[in-house]
Amino acid sequence: LSTLTTSGGRGFLRYALKRVCNMTATFDGVEMTTGAGQPELSVIWLHGLGADGNDFAPVVPELEKLGVTNCRYIFPHAPLQPVTINGGMTMRSWYDITSLDFESRGQDADGIQASAERVEQLIAREVERGMRTEQIMLAGFSQGGAVVLHTMLRLPHKIAGVIALSTYLPLADTVADTRHKANQDTPIFMAHGQHDEVIELRFAQASHDVLLQQGYQVQWHTYAMPHSLSMEELVDLAEWIKDHKPKT
Repeated sequence: LSTLTTSGGRGFLRYALKRVCNMTATFDGVEMTTGAGQPELSVIWLHGLGADGNDFAPVVPELEKLGVTNCRYIFPHAPLQPVTINGGMTMRSWYDITSLDFESRGQDADGIQASAERVEQLIAREVERGMRTEQIMLAGFSQGGAVVLHTMLRLPHKIAGVIALSTYLPLADTVADTRHKANQDTPIFMAHGQHDEVIELRFAQASHDVLLQQGYQVQWHTYAMPHSLSMEELVDLAEWIKDHKPKT
């Protein structure tokens, strides 16, 4: 395997829909729902570089077996665009990556922000379908995890939580000046492989430290795995989701 008050939520809907018309009709991705009736939680889950929204769909039945139910999972496809690190090859990517050298490479701030706006539009779509923003979690793996961390820190409305898997915090040096207080107390599940060959563990740890320094609540896990997802991690994640799923 390469999830405010109602009036506040509706206000956010109007804000986001200024930039997108009829998001429901134009959604490009995969959706899955567990349980019966209206979902109690929506999880907007972003895949990694070169994958698509199908990549984490197999996680849904596994989470359901572990007791996470009555959820709607939204797995959007990233746009197709050239990626520098892969010789300019066109693939699904949330933003451009020029190098895996996190200490010296430049960052695609415009691309990261554009993908953050896509996530905001998906949040607005969920609000339009009857969810409060506090019933929405953002999740992402690798590049997708970077986007959801960036997005959550700057959202003007509180969400239920963030799941950041095998990832890092992009544009970390801008957090202090650009973050919004709405999600200061929003819980974060952050997990990484001890043998990750794509994003070295030390870079994830540095991102974790930045979040702690800014006062965020981070539940940090490491696992004996490469750049992937393990069953042990999934068990821990299921417990975390159940603990932070909003009460209805």
